[in-house]
Amino acid sequence: MSSNKKQAVLHIDGQAIELPILSGTLGPDVLDVRQLSAQGLLTYDPGFMSTASCASAITYIDGTQGILLHRGYPINELAQRSSFLELSYLLFHGELPTPSQYAEFMSKVQAEMLVHEQLVRFFTGFRRDAHPMAVMCGVIGGLSAFYHDMLDFAESRDREEAAVQLLAKMPTLAAMCYKYSIGQPFMYPRYELGYTENFLHMMFATPCAPYVPNPVVVRALDRILMLHADHEQNASTSTVRLAGSTGASPFACVSAGIAALWGSAHGGANEAVLNMLDDIGENSEENIQRYIERAKDKNDPFRLMGFGHRVYRNFDPRAKVMKESCDEVLDALGMANDPKLQIARRLEEVALQDPYFIERKLYPNVDFYSGLILRAIGIPTNMFTVMFALARTAGWISHWNEMAGHPHRIGRPRQLYVGPTERHYPAHTPNDQ
Repeated sequence: MSSNKKQAVLHIDGQAIELPILSGTLGPDVLDVRQLSAQGLLTYDPGFMSTASCASAITYIDGTQGILLHRGYPINELAQRSSFLELSYLLFHGELPTPSQYAEFMSKVQAEMLVHEQLVRFFTGFRRDAHPMAVMCGVIGGLSAFYHDMLDFAESRDREEAAVQLLAKMPTLAAMCYKYSIGQPFMYPRYELGYTENFLHMMFATPCAPYVPNPVVVRALDRILMLHADHEQNASTSTVRLAGSTGASPFACVSAGIAALWGSAHGGANEAVLNMLDDIGENSEENIQRYIERAKDKNDPFRLMGFGHRVYRNFDPRAKVMKESCDEVLDALGMANDPKLQIARRLEEVALQDPYFIERKLYPNVDFYSGLILRAIGIPTNMFTVMFALARTAGWISHWNEMAGHPHRIGRPRQLYVGPTERHYPAHTPNDQ
Protein backbone atom coordinates (compact mmCIF):
# COMPACT_ATOMS: atom_id res chain seq x y z
CA MET A 1 0.00 0.00 0.00
CA SER A 2 1.37 3.41 -0.93
CA SER A 3 0.28 7.00 -1.31
CA ASN A 4 0.35 8.10 -4.93
CA LYS A 5 0.67 11.71 -3.75
CA LYS A 6 -2.78 12.50 -5.08
CA GLN A 7 -5.28 13.93 -2.66
CA ALA A 8 -9.00 14.47 -2.64
CA VAL A 9 -10.26 17.68 -1.10
CA LEU A 10 -13.55 17.68 0.78
CA HIS A 11 -15.18 21.10 1.15
CA ILE A 12 -17.68 21.44 4.01
CA ASP A 13 -18.98 24.77 5.28
CA GLY A 14 -16.03 26.63 3.80
CA GLN A 15 -13.51 24.23 5.33
CA ALA A 16 -11.20 22.22 3.06
CA ILE A 17 -10.19 18.75 4.30
CA GLU A 18 -7.45 16.97 2.37
CA LEU A 19 -7.85 13.20 2.14
CA PRO A 20 -4.84 11.14 0.97
CA ILE A 21 -5.44 8.68 -1.87
CA LEU A 22 -3.87 5.26 -1.32
CA SER A 23 -2.97 2.81 -4.07
CA GLY A 24 -2.63 -0.94 -3.86
CA THR A 25 -0.79 -3.15 -6.34
CA LEU A 26 -4.09 -3.88 -8.11
CA GLY A 27 -7.62 -2.51 -7.93
CA PRO A 28 -9.17 0.91 -7.36
CA ASP A 29 -7.53 3.67 -5.35
CA VAL A 30 -8.78 4.21 -1.82
CA LEU A 31 -9.60 7.43 0.00
CA ASP A 32 -8.01 7.51 3.46
CA VAL A 33 -10.81 8.96 5.60
CA ARG A 34 -9.29 8.21 9.00
CA GLN A 35 -8.83 11.87 9.84
CA LEU A 36 -12.50 12.70 9.37
CA SER A 37 -13.44 11.69 12.91
CA ALA A 38 -11.09 14.36 14.25
CA GLN A 39 -13.18 16.87 12.29
CA GLY A 40 -16.41 15.56 13.82
CA LEU A 41 -17.38 13.72 10.62
CA LEU A 42 -18.04 10.08 9.74
CA THR A 43 -18.68 8.27 6.47
CA TYR A 44 -21.93 6.35 5.88
CA ASP A 45 -21.66 3.09 3.97
CA PRO A 46 -24.21 0.39 4.92
CA GLY A 47 -22.85 -3.04 4.12
CA PHE A 48 -19.37 -1.52 3.62
CA MET A 49 -19.84 -1.72 -0.15
CA SER A 50 -17.45 1.17 -0.74
CA THR A 51 -15.21 0.82 2.29
CA ALA A 52 -11.86 -0.96 2.54
CA SER A 53 -11.71 -2.23 6.10
CA CYS A 54 -8.10 -3.39 5.90
CA ALA A 55 -5.03 -3.74 3.69
CA SER A 56 -4.46 -7.35 2.64
CA ALA A 57 -1.98 -9.16 0.40
CA ILE A 58 -3.86 -12.47 0.26
CA THR A 59 -6.60 -12.39 -2.39
CA TYR A 60 -7.53 -10.02 -5.20
CA ILE A 61 -10.85 -10.04 -7.04
CA ASP A 62 -11.87 -8.02 -10.09
CA GLY A 63 -15.53 -8.85 -10.52
CA THR A 64 -15.89 -6.94 -13.77
CA GLN A 65 -13.08 -8.83 -15.48
CA GLY A 66 -13.80 -12.15 -13.78
CA ILE A 67 -10.39 -12.32 -12.06
CA LEU A 68 -9.55 -14.13 -8.83
CA LEU A 69 -5.92 -14.20 -7.68
CA HIS A 70 -4.48 -15.85 -4.58
CA ARG A 71 -1.14 -14.24 -3.71
CA GLY A 72 -0.98 -13.26 -7.39
CA TYR A 73 -1.70 -16.73 -8.81
CA PRO A 74 -4.87 -17.14 -10.96
CA ILE A 75 -7.37 -19.50 -9.38
CA ASN A 76 -7.74 -21.62 -12.53
CA GLU A 77 -3.98 -22.34 -12.58
CA LEU A 78 -3.99 -23.28 -8.91
CA ALA A 79 -7.06 -25.50 -9.30
CA GLN A 80 -5.51 -27.34 -12.25
CA ARG A 81 -1.98 -27.77 -10.91
CA SER A 82 -2.02 -27.40 -7.12
CA SER A 83 -3.76 -29.06 -4.16
CA PHE A 84 -5.82 -27.77 -1.27
CA LEU A 85 -3.01 -28.18 1.25
CA GLU A 86 -0.50 -26.46 -1.02
CA LEU A 87 -2.97 -23.62 -1.58
CA SER A 88 -3.49 -23.39 2.19
CA TYR A 89 0.26 -23.03 2.64
CA LEU A 90 0.34 -20.35 -0.06
CA LEU A 91 -2.49 -18.35 1.50
CA PHE A 92 -0.92 -18.47 4.97
CA HIS A 93 2.77 -17.97 4.12
CA GLY A 94 2.54 -15.87 0.95
CA GLU A 95 4.64 -18.16 -1.28
CA LEU A 96 4.30 -21.64 -2.71
CA PRO A 97 6.18 -24.21 -0.64
CA THR A 98 9.32 -25.96 -1.79
CA PRO A 99 8.98 -29.78 -1.97
CA SER A 100 10.57 -30.15 1.46
CA GLN A 101 8.40 -27.40 2.97
CA TYR A 102 5.29 -28.99 1.52
CA ALA A 103 6.21 -32.45 2.82
CA GLU A 104 6.81 -31.03 6.31
CA PHE A 105 3.55 -29.04 6.25
CA MET A 106 1.53 -32.02 5.05
CA SER A 107 3.10 -34.23 7.71
CA LYS A 108 2.19 -31.71 10.44
CA VAL A 109 -1.42 -31.51 9.28
CA GLN A 110 -1.83 -35.28 9.01
CA ALA A 111 -0.34 -35.76 12.49
CA GLU A 112 -2.89 -33.38 14.04
CA MET A 113 -6.07 -34.72 12.42
CA LEU A 114 -6.93 -36.79 15.47
CA VAL A 115 -9.03 -34.85 18.01
CA HIS A 116 -8.91 -35.08 21.80
CA GLU A 117 -11.21 -37.84 23.04
CA GLN A 118 -12.91 -35.44 25.44
CA LEU A 119 -13.90 -33.31 22.46
CA VAL A 120 -15.55 -36.36 20.93
CA ARG A 121 -17.88 -36.45 23.92
CA PHE A 122 -19.12 -32.93 23.07
CA PHE A 123 -21.29 -34.45 20.36
CA THR A 124 -23.52 -36.26 22.84
CA GLY A 125 -24.75 -32.88 24.05
CA PHE A 126 -26.40 -32.16 20.69
CA ARG A 127 -29.63 -33.53 19.31
CA ARG A 128 -29.00 -35.91 16.45
CA ASP A 129 -31.30 -33.89 14.20
CA ALA A 130 -29.41 -30.62 14.89
CA HIS A 131 -28.13 -28.82 11.81
CA PRO A 132 -24.47 -29.75 11.23
CA MET A 133 -23.49 -26.07 11.15
CA ALA A 134 -24.90 -25.60 14.65
CA VAL A 135 -22.78 -28.51 15.84
CA MET A 136 -19.70 -27.16 14.02
CA CYS A 137 -20.06 -23.78 15.72
CA GLY A 138 -19.98 -25.50 19.09
CA VAL A 139 -17.20 -28.03 18.59
CA ILE A 140 -14.84 -25.63 16.79
CA GLY A 141 -15.36 -23.04 19.50
CA GLY A 142 -14.71 -25.85 21.97
CA LEU A 143 -11.18 -26.24 20.62
CA SER A 144 -10.39 -23.04 22.51
CA ALA A 145 -10.75 -25.02 25.73
CA PHE A 146 -8.06 -27.48 24.65
CA TYR A 147 -5.43 -25.07 23.31
CA HIS A 148 -5.85 -22.05 25.58
CA ASP A 149 -2.60 -22.17 27.55
CA MET A 150 -0.01 -23.45 25.09
CA LEU A 151 -0.07 -20.81 22.36
CA ASP A 152 1.03 -17.17 22.32
CA PHE A 153 -0.68 -15.67 19.30
CA ALA A 154 1.74 -12.75 19.26
CA GLU A 155 4.36 -15.26 18.05
CA SER A 156 4.34 -16.28 14.38
CA ARG A 157 5.34 -19.86 15.25
CA ASP A 158 2.38 -20.27 17.58
CA ARG A 159 0.01 -18.72 15.02
CA GLU A 160 1.18 -21.31 12.51
CA GLU A 161 0.60 -24.05 15.08
CA ALA A 162 -2.97 -22.81 15.56
CA ALA A 163 -3.45 -22.78 11.78
CA VAL A 164 -2.23 -26.37 11.49
CA GLN A 165 -4.57 -27.45 14.30
CA LEU A 166 -7.57 -25.86 12.59
CA LEU A 167 -6.77 -27.17 9.12
CA ALA A 168 -6.17 -30.65 10.50
CA LYS A 169 -9.19 -30.95 12.77
CA MET A 170 -11.84 -29.36 10.52
CA PRO A 171 -12.31 -32.43 8.26
CA THR A 172 -12.34 -34.77 11.28
CA LEU A 173 -14.98 -32.73 13.10
CA ALA A 174 -17.00 -32.15 9.94
CA ALA A 175 -17.14 -35.90 9.27
CA MET A 176 -18.08 -36.50 12.91
CA CYS A 177 -21.04 -34.10 12.49
CA TYR A 178 -22.30 -36.27 9.64
CA LYS A 179 -21.70 -39.59 11.40
CA TYR A 180 -23.41 -38.37 14.56
CA SER A 181 -26.48 -37.22 12.61
CA ILE A 182 -27.00 -40.68 11.06
CA GLY A 183 -26.16 -42.67 14.17
CA GLN A 184 -23.00 -44.31 12.86
CA PRO A 185 -19.76 -44.66 14.86
CA PHE A 186 -17.04 -42.09 14.28
CA MET A 187 -14.23 -43.09 11.96
CA TYR A 188 -10.77 -41.88 12.93
CA PRO A 189 -8.23 -40.48 10.45
CA ARG A 190 -5.57 -42.72 8.95
CA TYR A 191 -2.10 -41.26 8.63
CA GLU A 192 -1.34 -43.02 5.34
CA LEU A 193 -4.19 -41.20 3.57
CA GLY A 194 -4.02 -37.75 2.03
CA TYR A 195 -6.08 -34.82 3.33
CA THR A 196 -9.10 -35.16 1.04
CA GLU A 197 -8.95 -38.96 1.02
CA ASN A 198 -9.01 -38.92 4.82
CA PHE A 199 -12.13 -36.79 4.86
CA LEU A 200 -13.92 -39.17 2.48
CA HIS A 201 -12.76 -42.13 4.58
CA MET A 202 -14.11 -40.54 7.78
CA MET A 203 -17.39 -39.69 6.05
CA PHE A 204 -18.20 -42.98 4.36
CA ALA A 205 -16.17 -45.84 5.85
CA THR A 206 -17.64 -47.92 8.67
CA PRO A 207 -16.09 -50.48 11.06
CA CYS A 208 -17.78 -53.09 8.88
CA ALA A 209 -16.49 -51.92 5.52
CA PRO A 210 -13.67 -49.68 4.25
CA TYR A 211 -14.27 -46.88 1.79
CA VAL A 212 -12.06 -46.87 -1.27
CA PRO A 213 -12.42 -43.45 -2.93
CA ASN A 214 -12.41 -43.04 -6.67
CA PRO A 215 -9.35 -40.90 -7.63
CA VAL A 216 -11.61 -38.75 -9.81
CA VAL A 217 -13.83 -38.05 -6.80
CA VAL A 218 -10.81 -37.22 -4.62
CA ARG A 219 -9.49 -34.76 -7.18
CA ALA A 220 -12.89 -33.14 -7.71
CA LEU A 221 -13.45 -32.68 -3.98
CA ASP A 222 -9.96 -31.26 -3.57
CA ARG A 223 -10.80 -28.75 -6.30
CA ILE A 224 -14.02 -27.80 -4.55
CA LEU A 225 -12.00 -27.04 -1.43
CA MET A 226 -9.50 -24.97 -3.44
CA LEU A 227 -12.17 -23.01 -5.27
CA HIS A 228 -13.84 -22.05 -1.97
CA ALA A 229 -10.67 -21.52 0.10
CA ASP A 230 -10.76 -17.72 0.13
CA HIS A 231 -12.78 -14.93 -1.44
CA GLU A 232 -11.36 -11.70 -0.04
CA GLN A 233 -13.29 -9.63 2.56
CA ASN A 234 -16.65 -11.40 2.46
CA ALA A 235 -19.03 -11.47 5.43
CA SER A 236 -17.55 -14.50 7.20
CA THR A 237 -13.91 -13.49 6.61
CA SER A 238 -14.64 -9.98 7.87
CA THR A 239 -16.30 -11.56 10.91
CA VAL A 240 -13.17 -13.59 11.63
CA ARG A 241 -10.98 -10.49 11.32
CA LEU A 242 -13.31 -8.40 13.49
CA ALA A 243 -13.37 -11.06 16.21
CA GLY A 244 -9.61 -11.49 15.90
CA SER A 245 -9.03 -7.76 16.34
CA THR A 246 -10.07 -8.17 19.98
CA GLY A 247 -7.30 -10.70 20.61
CA ALA A 248 -9.74 -13.63 20.76
CA SER A 249 -8.57 -17.20 20.26
CA PRO A 250 -8.39 -18.19 16.56
CA PHE A 251 -10.63 -21.17 17.34
CA ALA A 252 -13.30 -18.80 18.65
CA CYS A 253 -12.77 -16.53 15.62
CA VAL A 254 -13.28 -19.40 13.18
CA SER A 255 -16.38 -20.47 15.12
CA ALA A 256 -17.69 -16.92 14.57
CA GLY A 257 -16.85 -17.25 10.88
CA ILE A 258 -18.84 -20.49 10.69
CA ALA A 259 -21.83 -18.75 12.27
CA ALA A 260 -21.64 -15.97 9.67
CA LEU A 261 -21.22 -18.43 6.81
CA TRP A 262 -24.29 -20.34 7.93
CA GLY A 263 -26.55 -17.46 6.87
CA SER A 264 -28.69 -18.21 3.83
CA ALA A 265 -27.37 -15.13 2.03
CA HIS A 266 -23.78 -16.37 2.29
CA GLY A 267 -22.96 -20.07 2.30
CA GLY A 268 -26.04 -21.93 1.10
CA ALA A 269 -26.04 -21.21 -2.63
CA ASN A 270 -25.12 -24.68 -3.87
CA GLU A 271 -27.84 -26.20 -1.68
CA ALA A 272 -30.29 -23.70 -3.18
CA VAL A 273 -29.33 -24.91 -6.69
CA LEU A 274 -30.34 -28.48 -5.85
CA ASN A 275 -33.56 -27.29 -4.24
CA MET A 276 -34.32 -25.38 -7.43
CA LEU A 277 -33.70 -28.47 -9.56
CA ASP A 278 -36.06 -30.38 -7.27
CA ASP A 279 -38.71 -27.69 -7.77
CA ILE A 280 -38.33 -27.83 -11.55
CA GLY A 281 -38.64 -31.59 -11.29
CA GLU A 282 -39.58 -32.66 -14.79
CA ASN A 283 -36.91 -32.73 -17.49
CA SER A 284 -38.95 -31.58 -20.46
CA GLU A 285 -38.33 -28.74 -22.86
CA GLU A 286 -41.67 -27.15 -22.11
CA ASN A 287 -41.16 -27.32 -18.35
CA ILE A 288 -37.62 -25.92 -18.43
CA GLN A 289 -38.66 -23.08 -20.75
CA ARG A 290 -41.48 -22.25 -18.34
CA TYR A 291 -38.99 -21.79 -15.51
CA ILE A 292 -36.70 -19.72 -17.74
CA GLU A 293 -39.61 -17.38 -18.45
CA ARG A 294 -40.43 -17.21 -14.75
CA ALA A 295 -36.85 -16.15 -14.04
CA LYS A 296 -37.22 -13.28 -16.53
CA ASP A 297 -40.52 -12.10 -15.04
CA LYS A 298 -39.74 -9.30 -12.59
CA ASN A 299 -43.08 -9.89 -10.88
CA ASP A 300 -42.28 -13.53 -10.17
CA PRO A 301 -40.13 -14.20 -7.06
CA PHE A 302 -38.54 -17.25 -8.71
CA ARG A 303 -34.83 -16.87 -9.54
CA LEU A 304 -32.44 -19.19 -11.32
CA MET A 305 -30.09 -20.14 -8.51
CA GLY A 306 -26.43 -20.57 -9.42
CA PHE A 307 -26.52 -17.95 -12.18
CA GLY A 308 -24.70 -14.64 -11.78
CA HIS A 309 -22.78 -13.53 -8.71
CA ARG A 310 -22.91 -10.48 -6.47
CA VAL A 311 -19.16 -9.95 -7.03
CA TYR A 312 -18.52 -11.21 -10.57
CA ARG A 313 -20.12 -9.08 -13.26
CA ASN A 314 -18.66 -11.43 -15.81
CA PHE A 315 -18.04 -15.17 -15.84
CA ASP A 316 -17.11 -16.66 -12.45
CA PRO A 317 -13.46 -17.71 -13.01
CA ARG A 318 -14.01 -20.77 -10.82
CA ALA A 319 -16.99 -22.06 -12.79
CA LYS A 320 -15.12 -23.47 -15.80
CA VAL A 321 -12.89 -25.65 -13.61
CA MET A 322 -15.90 -26.78 -11.57
CA LYS A 323 -17.88 -27.67 -14.70
CA GLU A 324 -15.02 -29.86 -15.93
CA SER A 325 -14.87 -31.61 -12.55
CA CYS A 326 -18.64 -32.07 -12.55
CA ASP A 327 -18.56 -33.81 -15.93
CA GLU A 328 -15.61 -36.00 -14.86
CA VAL A 329 -17.22 -37.08 -11.59
CA LEU A 330 -20.62 -37.90 -13.02
CA ASP A 331 -19.04 -39.87 -15.87
CA ALA A 332 -16.74 -41.75 -13.46
CA LEU A 333 -19.68 -42.64 -11.20
CA GLY A 334 -21.95 -43.65 -14.08
CA MET A 335 -24.32 -40.75 -13.42
CA ALA A 336 -24.02 -38.92 -16.75
CA ASN A 337 -27.74 -39.47 -17.33
CA ASP A 338 -28.75 -38.28 -13.88
CA PRO A 339 -32.10 -36.41 -14.24
CA LYS A 340 -30.93 -33.42 -12.19
CA LEU A 341 -27.79 -33.16 -14.28
CA GLN A 342 -29.83 -33.21 -17.48
CA ILE A 343 -32.04 -30.40 -16.17
CA ALA A 344 -28.99 -28.42 -15.08
CA ARG A 345 -27.27 -28.82 -18.43
CA ARG A 346 -30.38 -27.75 -20.32
CA LEU A 347 -30.86 -24.73 -18.04
CA GLU A 348 -27.27 -23.75 -18.68
CA GLU A 349 -27.62 -24.16 -22.44
CA VAL A 350 -30.85 -22.16 -22.68
CA ALA A 351 -29.65 -19.39 -20.36
CA LEU A 352 -26.37 -18.93 -22.24
CA GLN A 353 -28.28 -18.41 -25.49
CA ASP A 354 -31.06 -16.19 -24.14
CA PRO A 355 -30.52 -12.43 -24.73
CA TYR A 356 -31.96 -11.67 -21.26
CA PHE A 357 -29.20 -13.59 -19.50
CA ILE A 358 -26.49 -12.58 -21.96
CA GLU A 359 -27.19 -8.86 -21.56
CA ARG A 360 -27.16 -9.16 -17.78
CA LYS A 361 -24.11 -11.48 -17.80
CA LEU A 362 -25.96 -14.05 -15.71
CA TYR A 363 -23.57 -16.93 -16.30
CA PRO A 364 -23.41 -20.14 -14.24
CA ASN A 365 -21.22 -19.70 -11.16
CA VAL A 366 -19.21 -22.15 -9.09
CA ASP A 367 -22.22 -23.06 -6.93
CA PHE A 368 -24.19 -24.21 -9.97
CA TYR A 369 -21.84 -27.17 -10.40
CA SER A 370 -20.43 -27.83 -6.92
CA GLY A 371 -23.78 -28.94 -5.52
CA LEU A 372 -24.14 -31.53 -8.27
CA ILE A 373 -20.68 -32.92 -7.46
CA LEU A 374 -21.32 -33.08 -3.73
CA ARG A 375 -24.65 -34.80 -4.30
CA ALA A 376 -23.05 -37.34 -6.64
CA ILE A 377 -20.36 -38.12 -4.05
CA GLY A 378 -23.06 -38.81 -1.47
CA ILE A 379 -22.77 -35.75 0.73
CA PRO A 380 -26.25 -34.69 1.96
CA THR A 381 -27.45 -31.17 1.29
CA ASN A 382 -27.42 -30.16 4.96
CA MET A 383 -23.65 -30.80 4.90
CA PHE A 384 -22.99 -28.50 1.93
CA THR A 385 -22.34 -25.41 4.05
CA VAL A 386 -20.09 -27.48 6.32
CA MET A 387 -18.05 -28.33 3.22
CA PHE A 388 -17.86 -24.60 2.49
CA ALA A 389 -16.61 -23.97 6.05
CA LEU A 390 -14.03 -26.75 5.74
CA ALA A 391 -12.63 -25.07 2.62
CA ARG A 392 -12.89 -21.48 3.84
CA THR A 393 -10.93 -22.25 7.02
CA ALA A 394 -7.76 -21.91 4.93
CA GLY A 395 -8.68 -18.33 4.09
CA TRP A 396 -9.98 -17.47 7.55
CA ILE A 397 -6.80 -18.47 9.34
CA SER A 398 -4.67 -16.69 6.74
CA HIS A 399 -6.54 -13.42 7.22
CA TRP A 400 -6.45 -13.85 11.00
CA ASN A 401 -2.68 -14.44 10.82
CA GLU A 402 -2.14 -11.44 8.53
CA MET A 403 -4.02 -9.17 10.92
CA ALA A 404 -2.47 -10.60 14.11
CA GLY A 405 1.04 -10.29 12.67
CA HIS A 406 0.76 -6.54 12.05
CA PRO A 407 -0.18 -3.56 14.22
CA HIS A 408 -3.95 -3.22 14.18
CA ARG A 409 -6.77 -1.61 16.07
CA ILE A 410 -9.81 -3.29 17.49
CA GLY A 411 -12.69 -3.15 15.04
CA ARG A 412 -15.20 -0.53 16.07
CA PRO A 413 -17.67 0.46 13.32
CA ARG A 414 -19.52 3.73 13.87
CA GLN A 415 -23.16 4.57 13.20
CA LEU A 416 -25.55 7.24 12.04
CA TYR A 417 -27.79 7.67 15.07
CA VAL A 418 -31.46 8.25 14.17
CA GLY A 419 -33.13 7.66 17.57
CA PRO A 420 -34.70 10.18 19.97
CA THR A 421 -32.70 13.10 21.25
CA GLU A 422 -32.09 13.37 24.99
CA ARG A 423 -35.26 13.16 27.05
CA HIS A 424 -36.00 12.79 30.77
CA TYR A 425 -37.75 10.17 32.81
CA PRO A 426 -41.32 11.38 33.56
CA ALA A 427 -42.15 12.64 37.05
CA HIS A 428 -45.17 10.36 37.40
CA THR A 429 -45.10 6.78 36.12
CA PRO A 430 -47.33 3.71 36.61
CA ASN A 431 -44.71 2.42 39.07
CA ASP A 432 -45.30 5.32 41.48
CA GLN A 433 -47.20 4.24 44.60
